[in-house]
Amino acid sequence: MENKLQKSITLKHLLINGEKQIGIRFYPDKIIQLLIKTLNEVKWSDKYGMAYIKNNKENLDQIFVSFKGVAWVNCNRFFTNKPLNQENGNINLDWYRRKISVKRFKKCPEEFLMKLELKQYAKNTSRTYISMFERFINYYYDYDLLSLNESDIRNYLHFLIERRKV
Repeated sequence: MENKLQKSITLKHLLINGEKQIGIRFYPDKIIQLLIKTLNEVKWSDKYGMAYIKNNKENLDQIFVSFKGVAWVNCNRFFTNKPLNQENGNINLDWYRRKISVKRFKKCPEEFLMKLELKQYAKNTSRTYISMFERFINYYYDYDLLSLNESDIRNYLHFLIERRKV
């Protein structure tokens, strides 16, 4: 099944003239540009290379309504101070640490496991993240993990996309 939301925008916090703004970064696209022009009092910042509007709940809601079904709204850099999920309690990934290592297979680094525990992700979420991360690092088995860069990530994603076509 092909993902219909191939377009995306990224929201960022901006401070312009002492006022909090919602920055909207996007790749040039006629539909995205037309939708951005419909937002309340939208302006362009040459300094930041993105459109922006006043940071308030109404404008944030308007962004989600305007782009729903048209573009993915990436909020990873906007909602950075999410509270930890207290419902999951203290997550313990010792079950994973006790797993028997398989020859020619890299396991997730301890630092990654500790971050999952610190963020208190649910057990199923942790399993998924571990599995996906292990697939990535084993795709580059012969490489040092710290030597991998954004280009390597893009190549891996391209590999996954091509594999789905077969």
